[in-house]
Amino acid sequence: MPTYEYLCKACGHRFDEFQSMSAKELRKCPACKKNALDRLIGAGSGVIFKGSGFYQTDYRGASYSSDAKKDTDSPSGGCTPKCGTSDAPAGCAKKKKKD
Repeated sequence: MPTYEYLCKACGHRFDEFQSMSAKELRKCPACKKNALDRLIGAGSGVIFKGSGFYQTDYRGASYSSDAKKDTDSPSGGCTPKCGTSDAPAGCAKKKKKD
């Protein structure tokens, strides 16, 4: 059930009301008792993740897992084929020093 925001045009009272989507729009202000309420258009609610944690790898496919396993099992330790050359990536442990 959504939460709707209301504003009274007569007294300026602003409040939220938790009601079903099929419920009729409120008209009577709880503060001044006048029939001057407007239901405001809200931004909506964002996605809320609850639980112990969510990780970016939780929803990847099986091919990603198998490729990651190949990288860790490879003799180069996951480095690129250029490992051991002068143009190896900065993080490669086998980077060759330039003479």
